[in-house]
Amino acid sequence: MALSIEEETTLGDEFFAQVQKYFTVVEDDFLNDYINRVGKYLSEAIEVNPFPFRFYILKDGSLNAFAAPGGRIFIFTGLITETDRLPELAAVICHELGHVSARHLSARVDQGKKIGLATLAGILAGVLIGGPAAGAIITGTMAAGIQTQLHYSRNDEREADQLGFSYMRSAGLDPGSMVSVLSKIERGRWMGTDKVPAYLLTHPTGPERMANIDTLTREHPDLAQREEALRLAEEYPFFRASVLALHMDSSDAMRSFRAEIKKNPGSAPGYYGLGLIMKQRADFAVASEYLSRAMRYAPHSAAVSRGLAEMYQSSGNTEDAIALLNKVLEKDRDDKAALFILAGCYQSKEEHEKAVSIYERLKAFPPVRDDVFHNLGVSYGKLDRLSHAHFNFGFFFKKKGDMRMARFHFEKARELSAGDKEMLERIEKALQPKPRGN
Repeated sequence: MALSIEEETTLGDEFFAQVQKYFTVVEDDFLNDYINRVGKYLSEAIEVNPFPFRFYILKDGSLNAFAAPGGRIFIFTGLITETDRLPELAAVICHELGHVSARHLSARVDQGKKIGLATLAGILAGVLIGGPAAGAIITGTMAAGIQTQLHYSRNDEREADQLGFSYMRSAGLDPGSMVSVLSKIERGRWMGTDKVPAYLLTHPTGPERMANIDTLTREHPDLAQREEALRLAEEYPFFRASVLALHMDSSDAMRSFRAEIKKNPGSAPGYYGLGLIMKQRADFAVASEYLSRAMRYAPHSAAVSRGLAEMYQSSGNTEDAIALLNKVLEKDRDDKAALFILAGCYQSKEEHEKAVSIYERLKAFPPVRDDVFHNLGVSYGKLDRLSHAHFNFGFFFKKKGDMRMARFHFEKARELSAGDKEMLERIEKALQPKPRGN
């Protein structure tokens, strides 16, 4: 390989910094937890895992997904909303896992790394992301000569398909979905625009590639059902509805959910999606009605229970919210989304010891959302534990990239921590520069 594991990890950090300049990385406990559960489940079939895989959702309507250096895989909200079933999204992820496990990127950067990893990361971002953002990302006269050599070859795409097919089968998911999702992306070029979907620019399909996948599917028809695949597939409609309701155009989402309900009056994901949209619009009465209907049709859905609990919290009905959340946590005590809402409920009730206990627990489940640190600062302040309050405010501003405010709060925490050796060590560590890509 042209790059060592360490070099590719560093390149991945630089790449992630480039992505964050041009895209919004979705911060949502339910969505991030779900996409990482799916990704980690699918990657179980990889015998030699060169990197710890991490999966991200980017808020963008493009039909796109890509694997970045160092085991990071990005999926665009636009692609998620175009997939109707878990196997279609899994097919895209498995193809990207194939590129990572075969280390295709490392094999293509032998000359490119001589220009420096930071510059190479910018060029790679343009190559892998494609679409309108590529021109803005790839800058400098040296980019053109290097850009061509970084594209995946036909052999790379074929190998990623073969590996992805194997991963789909191991997961107990229909590999034929690789064809159906590629067909949807192909059709995307005709949907109101003459632009080729970004995914086709970086992963061209072609009849030969799709025929090869179809042949593999016919040659290996049998699939073993797996319980985790069934659980993830059951949750998928609510995952997709959350993406559509919270991160796409709300008017288009409303039309989509209403059309779904018209077709199927008992559609829990349809009512769930409408409820999320109305909650965002602060119409709590209508949101409650929609989410209650969703609960009627899907009484065991954790997503629906969390949505209804969050709506109760927003409207001041914290006791009903807490009761619902405790039922969710009885089934999964580590449900990050439920824990975060529950902590907020206790904060609103001024029960800050309980809130602190939950927020501190959430810090053990990376990635940690920024407002966990902010909310901890508030609750510690209410408990008159001011060194801890300033320490967490410092972390909040550090994660936001505001080092002036971060240093102010860390210094205040230091002043208030005289004699607390452990806290002083934590403050010194926190004052170190933020690692790239975290």
